[in-house]
Amino acid sequence: MKLTNILPLAALSTAFVLPEQQLFSELAVESHRTADSAFHKLPSKDQVLDKIEHSVEKLGNEFDKVVKCSKHALDSAIDYAAETGNHVSNKVQKAGFEASSWMDSTSHLGLNDHHDKPNQTIYQLISTSKYTTKLAAAIDEYPDLVVLLNGTIANYTFFAPIDSAFEKIPDEAPKPSKEQLKKVLLYHLSPEFYPAGKVLVTHTVPTALTVDTVGIGPQRVSTNIGLKGLTVNFYARIIAIDIFGTNGVIHGIDSLLIPPPNVVDIIQFLPGEFSTVELGLTKTGLLPVLNDTSTHIGGTFFAPSNFAFQKLGPKINGFLFSSYGQKYLKALLEYHVVANQTLYSDAYYAAELVDNQDIPKGVFHIDLPTLLKDKSLNVNVARYGRLIVIRINGFSQVTIEDGIAADGVIQVVSDVLIPPKRIDRMDQHYHGEELTVENLKERLEPLVENVEL
Repeated sequence: MKLTNILPLAALSTAFVLPEQQLFSELAVESHRTADSAFHKLPSKDQVLDKIEHSVEKLGNEFDKVVKCSKHALDSAIDYAAETGNHVSNKVQKAGFEASSWMDSTSHLGLNDHHDKPNQTIYQLISTSKYTTKLAAAIDEYPDLVVLLNGTIANYTFFAPIDSAFEKIPDEAPKPSKEQLKKVLLYHLSPEFYPAGKVLVTHTVPTALTVDTVGIGPQRVSTNIGLKGLTVNFYARIIAIDIFGTNGVIHGIDSLLIPPPNVVDIIQFLPGEFSTVELGLTKTGLLPVLNDTSTHIGGTFFAPSNFAFQKLGPKINGFLFSSYGQKYLKALLEYHVVANQTLYSDAYYAAELVDNQDIPKGVFHIDLPTLLKDKSLNVNVARYGRLIVIRINGFSQVTIEDGIAADGVIQVVSDVLIPPKRIDRMDQHYHGEELTVENLKERLEPLVENVEL
């Protein structure tokens, strides 16, 4: 198996981890409230600003120490990060939850006021550091990358894996081709400027890697705040921040970032969370449809977890997975698949757009057509800095955002999405009321005529 296939899947086994069933239960209780309740419960800007003032003041001292390291470039920053261990990481994590909602840039933390003017490019910082010798050697294989990282046509962001990150590559892994390695390197580079303050309020970051399968836009990485602190793609921990160069900024990371596999590969690799939906996709013939990138450019899969199916109850599941219920199951699953439109939590790609678009702060609404003929998903994204709430049809909530895939994105939903019922020429959406087999059949019956098995 190729290196580019091994590493992302190995990472996924510990990275794209879903909440326990108890947490899903809590989310399910919340999801039974009205569609607007999540938005009404968001604190006001004035309320949060009081907390921010407090948090930023406490966090400022820690950031000052780290940022001053940029005076000594990459080596000093990594030395300092190693000495302080997780202390700064924990402070960053806390500030991300308490303060990031209303931060727009690093100016809120005063990051740009404490370092000398840089005099080295990103490439020079990497090539002269004792901690990035393997990364420098890899970049040196590509003269065009050297020119790019020495150039000043843009302010770049580089997530730089330190030497120990390369040691995580399995000994038995075959050496990647030169083309594959270049894609890996481009996946660490963003053509846009993302200092630490901006990373904290961002869920996904565009990279310099362009692919034909994701849509009109570059492949992205996700940023996450969790038990490991601030991470990229759930598993690569950011261990040094804001090493500024004349043409951008470097953040040191402890793992290589590998371009992700396809949506179907991710689903198949996580049976503990997605075995039910995988079985359904297989039985209905939808698995190869999703995996055929010649039929769509990008896409969004609102993936119900095993627990989401359990919430339907044994009778409905028994019906859906029977031979008689198979056509209903196919219609139901088609309602979870959006082709040619890739909706991240903070960016949106569509095949017909000339360019991708960022999702603005506030409430963003979009109707996404699904594979189920004439049926769309009503999606609201409430975005305030890092605080993002995504609701579908006013009821089901995205519980795990931005499972980055090569051919789109996975948004994990708290409930199986039920198509609306047509009453008096109006769509009546499902809002969590008790559902029987007969109720479900009644909703799906007009739709299964268009379904071919």
